[in-house]
Amino acid sequence: MVSAATKQKVQGIIDSNPVAVFSKSYCPYCRATKETLTSLGAKFHVLELDQIDDGAEIQDALQELTGQRTVPQNFIGQEFIGGNSDLQARKGELPKLLKAAGAV
Repeated sequence: MVSAATKQKVQGIIDSNPVAVFSKSYCPYCRATKETLTSLGAKFHVLELDQIDDGAEIQDALQELTGQRTVPQNFIGQEFIGGNSDLQARKGELPKLLKAAGAV
């Protein structure tokens, strides 16, 4: 069971950043997402779940929120975009989404 505090923390990160990426430092899909966002000049907040004490609980909270357990989990303008393959599939519209969210 995920604590209310952890759910609040996750929602707070999503709400207070134009782009939030929940990642793991060793994950190649996470790296691809971060490289894509960087190449588009986006400002984004990354939380490396494998490098923080409550990373597993945050991942549990994300699963409750999005229905997905895998990383990366990407949010643009507080909207869940999906994982890396979802982000890459929307590459053509990313500049518009990032601009609308205030991330570029």
